[in-house]
Amino acid sequence: MTRSASLVIVISVSAAVLASIALAAQDKYTVRVPNGLAFSEFRGYENWQDVAVSQTENGIKVILANPAMIKAYRNGIPGNGKLFPDGFKVAKIEWASKKSAESPYFVMVPDTLKSVSFIEKDTKRFPDTHGWAYAQFPL
Repeated sequence: MTRSASLVIVISVSAAVLASIALAAQDKYTVRVPNGLAFSEFRGYENWQDVAVSQTENGIKVILANPAMIKAYRNGIPGNGKLFPDGFKVAKIEWASKKSAESPYFVMVPDTLKSVSFIEKDTKRFPDTHGWAYAQFPL
């Protein structure tokens, strides 16, 4: 594994932990969006597998996927033309970024938590949106 790949993994894992710490100060499990999608439905997202990490001009983002989503991807979805199954859940965590004070070379790291977003697929519960529900919890 290359040094930069290791750094991305460390940042991804650290990012998920930092998000959970920042939200712990709030009563996050009582928060919900108008369509009914609740933060509590994503309990344990901090332990989901990393899917992608990205850096924007002003931030760092990580996408985490529940086991149902990971299984669907391993089975070829969406490239095989099949629909995402019910039970599919994604968490997106975004931070402002800053230059690392500890690194001997230039590297951007997560700073303040900006938002946590969730996506869920449940065709029975969300028929008006073809089964998809979205929620963003800005901080």
